[in-house]
Amino acid sequence: MTGASFGQVTIVGLGLLGGSIGHAVQAYLPGTTVVGYDADPDVREAARGLGLAHRIADEAGEAAIGSDLVIFCVPVGAMGAAAAAIAPGLSVEALVSDVGSSKATVAAALAQALPGHHVIPAHPVAGTERSGPEAGFAALFRNRWCIITPPADADPVLLARLVAFWEALGARVETMDADHHDKVLAVTSHLPHLIAYTIVGTASDLEQVTQSEVIKYSAGGFRDFTRIAASDPTMWRDVFLTNREAVLEMLQRFTEDLTELQKAIRKGDGAFLFDHFTRTRAIRRGIIEMGQDDARPDFGRSDHNGDGQGSGGGEPA
Repeated sequence: MTGASFGQVTIVGLGLLGGSIGHAVQAYLPGTTVVGYDADPDVREAARGLGLAHRIADEAGEAAIGSDLVIFCVPVGAMGAAAAAIAPGLSVEALVSDVGSSKATVAAALAQALPGHHVIPAHPVAGTERSGPEAGFAALFRNRWCIITPPADADPVLLARLVAFWEALGARVETMDADHHDKVLAVTSHLPHLIAYTIVGTASDLEQVTQSEVIKYSAGGFRDFTRIAASDPTMWRDVFLTNREAVLEMLQRFTEDLTELQKAIRKGDGAFLFDHFTRTRAIRRGIIEMGQDDARPDFGRSDHNGDGQGSGGGEPA
């Protein structure tokens, strides 16, 4: 079974992820026809010029006609509305999936909007801080994880085809329960983004106090926070609202750990700080050893991997 078993794929939402899927399918699955749709007419026009799909539909209802895989690449809060708009042209045999960063709420929204259809959610854990159709590139998913969260009654044949599809685009595929996914991503993606937005916002509030020196003398750590905080605001607003319980749970744990660090600094407990930083340093090395980031001083952010894009950035929603 190969990813090319899908003869026609419809991509709904032509930003970074949707555009990258369009490029990747054309590059790695030349036997598959790609149809694209976006609710924004300016985005549709840009997508045509960029060649993101073989055909760009101008109406939501016609976008899914003839497709056996439909992937929703819209903000997680817009999944239900996007699915309802596509429904008139969607075959009952087609597989419906998505790329959202929170899975339990997305699965419920898609199932409610498309009763009787095959829905298997997915989340490619890949992205950059850039957004829009111009940001997409074919190699985005190569050697990155794609987590698939099939419902208990998922068709095993369709699940196998979806796994093969993402593997054909270069992704490493894992399957897990949707609720477990949401807790894991709350730690690895959502909480870091929330912290980044907070730190950059605090720095902005302190600009007058420091006479613009915060931005002028930005060190590497702060620059990386600003890179993450440059991610799409609509997307991340929806992520925090749709994965609220898991994010709040992890935020509480983080707050407790931060309080322990505050106590150590106040008490001058150097041994505690050293042990803590040693443990977290080992985690960073583990991420590099798994091939999920770059050990170079600039994290490879200035390299372009032959595809016109750097390797860093925030995860998509």
